[in-house]
Amino acid sequence: MSSRDADCLHRFVFERTDVRGELVHLDASWRAMLERQDYPSAVRNLLGEALAAAALLSATVKIDGSLQLQLHGEGPVSLLLAEVTAQGTLRGLAHWHGEVPDGKLGEQVGAAARLALTIDPGGGGERYQGLIAVEKDTLAATLEDYFQRSEQLATRLWLAAGERRASGMLLQRLPGRSRDAEDWNRDVFLGDTVSPEELLDLTARELLRRLFHEEDVRLFDAEPLSFRCSCSAERIETMLRGLGYDEVRDILEQEGDVQVSCEFCRQVYAYDAVDVERLFAAAAQPEIPPTRH
Repeated sequence: MSSRDADCLHRFVFERTDVRGELVHLDASWRAMLERQDYPSAVRNLLGEALAAAALLSATVKIDGSLQLQLHGEGPVSLLLAEVTAQGTLRGLAHWHGEVPDGKLGEQVGAAARLALTIDPGGGGERYQGLIAVEKDTLAATLEDYFQRSEQLATRLWLAAGERRASGMLLQRLPGRSRDAEDWNRDVFLGDTVSPEELLDLTARELLRRLFHEEDVRLFDAEPLSFRCSCSAERIETMLRGLGYDEVRDILEQEGDVQVSCEFCRQVYAYDAVDVERLFAAAAQPEIPPTRH
């Protein structure tokens, strides 16, 4: 695959129709996440599909903040989270226990699992969250079900992930258009011929040529994506202050220091006795009002 197609999202439209699409390839960004956690193959592939899906969905909404895709259940995979920001950064994690089957999504996350899409518009705006029960066999089909029920928006997704790459394709019928459904049906039929290997191995141009060579497709410039965690010492210290001085001192006395590890990037933040005293002394300082003359 061309390096120009690595870690990027492509938008495309079918000219003179009401159909748009996106393609995403995650390479170094995906491998950077895998370096920080040793996932079983079934968990790894599900997380890769979720990250590809989150990147695709983030391109369908206008945000200055972030979009999160979450799966919660009581199955072998109890939590899966993929997050993409308006700046094109992404991160993800999964919690699991025991042996995770390679089969249907419901077998991996449990019968009572829920999928949540959360959009944080940024700038202090109100967060929006949509929920749906996991009733389909794949993550792609579950997301299609979500769009059909919650947004009444015809949407199709194809997702694939492996040890080196995670990829996906989305087709969506634009709302408020009155064109014949024949264009949409034909493009979905062609999209259904894609294989996971083609999603992972072909460049955007190669894939569009392979699937839609008889269609008039306009491909836009690539938008870069990268792995980046939003954890910081400031956020960790705010969390520790929220625990309270007594509880943090108890941890310090039992462990010798206070260590907090970020689940996303595995960065470890360590605080000794001097750090803890500084942390809470700074929090206790009164605000000094500005001097008036």
